[in-house]
Amino acid sequence: MAGVRSLLLLLLVFQSGCLGFRSPLSVFKRFKETTRSFSNECLGNSRPVTPIDSSDFALDIRMPGVTPKQSDTYFCMSMRLPTDEEAFVIDFKPHASMDTVHHMLLFGCNMPSSTGSYWFCDEGTCIDKANILYAWARNAPPTRLPKGVGFRVGGETGSKYFVLQVHYGDISAFRDDHKDCSGVSLHLTRLPQPLIAGMYLMMSVDTVIPPGEKVVNSDISCHYNNYPMHVFAYRVHTHHLGKVVSGYRVRNGQWTLIGRQSPQLPQAFYPVEHPIDVSFGDILAARCVFTGEGRTEATHIGGTSNDEMCNLYIMYYMEAKHAVSFMTCTQNVALDMFRNIPPEANIPIPVKSDMVMMHGHHKETENKDKTSLLQQPKEGEVLEQDFHVEEALDWPGIYLLPGQVSGVALDPKNNLVIFHRGDHVWDANSFDSMFVYQQRGLGPIEEDTILVIDPNNASVLQSSGKNLFYLPHGLSVDKDGNYWVTDVALHQVFKLDANSKEGPVLVLGRSMQPGSDQNHFCQPTDVAVDPDTGTIYVSDGYCNSRIVQFSPSGKFITQWGEETSGSSPKPGQFSIPHSLALVPHLGQLCVADRENGRIQCFRMDTKEFVREIKHAAFGRNVFAISYIPGLLFAVNGKPYFGDQEAVQGFVMNFSSGDIIDIFKPVRKHFDMPHDIAASEDGTVYVGDAHTNTVWKFTSTGKMEHRSVKKAGIEVQEIKESEAVETKMENTPASSELQKMQEKQKLIKEPDSGVPVVLLTTLLVIPVVVLLAIAIFIRWKKSRAFGADSDHKLESSSGRMLGKLRGKGSGGLNLGNFFASRKGYSRKGFDRLSTEGSDQEKEEDDGSESEEEYSAPLPAAAPSSS
Repeated sequence: MAGVRSLLLLLLVFQSGCLGFRSPLSVFKRFKETTRSFSNECLGNSRPVTPIDSSDFALDIRMPGVTPKQSDTYFCMSMRLPTDEEAFVIDFKPHASMDTVHHMLLFGCNMPSSTGSYWFCDEGTCIDKANILYAWARNAPPTRLPKGVGFRVGGETGSKYFVLQVHYGDISAFRDDHKDCSGVSLHLTRLPQPLIAGMYLMMSVDTVIPPGEKVVNSDISCHYNNYPMHVFAYRVHTHHLGKVVSGYRVRNGQWTLIGRQSPQLPQAFYPVEHPIDVSFGDILAARCVFTGEGRTEATHIGGTSNDEMCNLYIMYYMEAKHAVSFMTCTQNVALDMFRNIPPEANIPIPVKSDMVMMHGHHKETENKDKTSLLQQPKEGEVLEQDFHVEEALDWPGIYLLPGQVSGVALDPKNNLVIFHRGDHVWDANSFDSMFVYQQRGLGPIEEDTILVIDPNNASVLQSSGKNLFYLPHGLSVDKDGNYWVTDVALHQVFKLDANSKEGPVLVLGRSMQPGSDQNHFCQPTDVAVDPDTGTIYVSDGYCNSRIVQFSPSGKFITQWGEETSGSSPKPGQFSIPHSLALVPHLGQLCVADRENGRIQCFRMDTKEFVREIKHAAFGRNVFAISYIPGLLFAVNGKPYFGDQEAVQGFVMNFSSGDIIDIFKPVRKHFDMPHDIAASEDGTVYVGDAHTNTVWKFTSTGKMEHRSVKKAGIEVQEIKESEAVETKMENTPASSELQKMQEKQKLIKEPDSGVPVVLLTTLLVIPVVVLLAIAIFIRWKKSRAFGADSDHKLESSSGRMLGKLRGKGSGGLNLGNFFASRKGYSRKGFDRLSTEGSDQEKEEDDGSESEEEYSAPLPAAAPSSS
């Protein structure tokens, strides 16, 4: 009986175009058109197939000019694959506006439910099994397939038809009876892909939710008995009563999160935090958390909106020769295992009432559940999709690999400016207990520390800052193009003419002298210059907790701020004021109060506290901020041991303080995003001090409105070039960049033809060199220090051994050891242990270590950077 029920539910999932949601419109009603016709108002739809090159083509799948007459209408349409040969879908490009479309789903199958031009989806999507290929909805990030991954279609085994389902939620936008042509463009290639995408569906079939029950868990688990699959995206699905859905891979008792999301948010595919492989013998586990509050009868799994569903869709890829396009799990084979499920699985995700996925196909049900929906947590952490940024995947700048990237900014020409540390690092031996720099003998950084980068192709346009700095930190550029930088080793602030090699124009602070008076700084972190008055603001810093104001000529004016006292920091108290952002039109200066995990804003004229912006999603740190009119950008830091907040970037509505977007890179990952810079066109750059990387993110803005209005206010124009984005081709960069890219490729791809013997030799030689260097340094210093040699050599040897052993983990940190030697460039040299110069947390023992080490304070000090 249970097997029959499972089969019926699986059929329900695949034959219900709206995954269990049914429209109140006439059931099984179908449009009778038997030929595919397009509205004249949907320009471009008459040419759904666009050749790209000899092997690739674009397929434009659009609604043929429809006008829904009732809210919560589901329309479906189909399109046959224009070739009988095998092809691969490698990219999706949505064409929809959240003003008119609630969500879209794209299915693949061999026989659609109708041959008409479009139909109500109540009858289903496909007669045979339907595989979900793509989903789009308001506030959902786009689904990106990794390089070399494609959904196999056509041929002997792939789907012959695509079926598009569009849900029109609120039809108020159609009061003028205009026609809608929303849809999605596919980029297909006939070139075989080495990796084939597929879907793994985890679904509960027997959950019962008692009426009035506050918390009900629905658990699913199955043993994975197939070739390895690599998970890169997930999608959750319940109806009204679902609070949170979480999925995990369980290996040797260790739970690894695949994805966790509120089903009341748009139910599209979200990228996984980190790529996850699932191998033979692993267990896949999922939990849906429901509430029975507000119900007077028991709720069962079923297909209507009065029923419930518990689904987790896992998008993966496999090697082509072993690929399986679809797998399911409807059991719970390991009940006892869920006693150890991470506590996060039962913590609801805050959702604003206006962000809820309205499943209001039956008004009675909608009203019944309205109260419970509005009772969800209302933290300002949910995206609003008026603004969205994504990594520019064709930008080659992530391969520049300078030293530790401490600062990024934009000059008046909108070029990217990078401030980096070359071969110097900030580690535990950099400062003594009085914050005096201890590695002065290394000399200043012998390479250019300021790079001006072309924002389009990442070529180096200009460079400067050689032999000036020891430990670069903050960077800003004023309206005249002057660079303002801080150096935490020198305890100074510098103004530099971007077009001059003559040295600093202005210097504030005393070289190598930490202090807290009007003439000294102690590890200053950032500078901001008022574009109207030229007034200078300095955040000072790691060992002072203040903002210092100077005149344009460098004369001290005033200061404000104090060290945080107690567990609840007050306005004007700081724990490492780390980054500054001016809001000129409002006369405000905002400060990233790093260790307090918040942003404080003050009036520039009176220094009065204006507001605090703080979100749980920040975690305990806010590293850097940047402002453009109306929007505030921020990046946080690594979570403390046991914390769940991810390292990511944030876009906030400045007036409300609400988070409207969260972003992360696709290539590499944030480890310590140290600075952020945004331009008014929505381009965002983030520099990371651990990965020595700079990412570029671009704004997709508000979703393009693809509806065509009769009044002519909006006319849809689909250019062939917009049918789908062609393959990414990096713009040629400078020869210097190409060399860096080749260097990086050799380091990261040792299997690309490099002989094993050569690699082994290269690994053995450094060990021999280490011993030789150690002996040489000991001999050299014994001659240099004379009578003091015993003490200083002991100190030097201790530090050297500390670098070799690591900070208690026993690891060998070749990157930091060589980087500490004068003249050595660590470009392309990845850190080999966890205790580097900017390491923030020790994962082995859960204790806190320093991101950029400052000298130990009498009391426990926060990590620095």
